[in-house]
Amino acid sequence: MATLTQEVQPLNAFLDPPVDLIRQIKATLRPITLTVEGQPAVILQDPTEYQRLLDLASEADEQEGLRQALDDVAAGRIYPAEEVFAAMRKKHGIPD
Repeated sequence: MATLTQEVQPLNAFLDPPVDLIRQIKATLRPITLTVEGQPAVILQDPTEYQRLLDLASEADEQEGLRQALDDVAAGRIYPAEEVFAAMRKKHGIPD
């Protein structure tokens, strides 16, 4: 199996102490693959970078874009079009 990221460490590396791995991820913005018995088990990734990948996926994949839109609706992260347009007009000095 191909390496999923350039940084591969055993799961034990996360247990002692995890703060060091988190600092490394924040500093490099590169994910780290943790392994169990030499096999990839989980990937640790900076949340901003993860969201960037989701955004790229939504642009490339119509279904991913729809999934994210439905998640936004379910979480209440939506606004009526009238409010959005009013905010844009106010921000850019566009008369009604």
